[in-house]
Amino acid sequence: MSITVEEKQRVMTEYATKEGDTGSPEVQVAILTSRIVTLTEHFKTHKKDNHSRRGLLKLVAQRRKLLDYLNAKSPERYQDLIKRLGLRR
Repeated sequence: MSITVEEKQRVMTEYATKEGDTGSPEVQVAILTSRIVTLTEHFKTHKKDNHSRRGLLKLVAQRRKLLDYLNAKSPERYQDLIKRLGLRR
């Protein structure tokens, strides 16, 4: 259910704010979004996998917290990130 190393590297380089950036909120939210998309696809075929569904809900909550933090610290970075990721808010 996790993303591959190559996918994670691609996401990190695409959303990094500087060279070698792995901890900025933008990178963390992008990685979580990639994992959420992967799990959502998994649930289309495995509807009764409730253990993984709980993990998905935890990922969504963690992403929400990071987005709220980013919005409080820098609203323009927040707006740019949700536009790039295609999130609703």
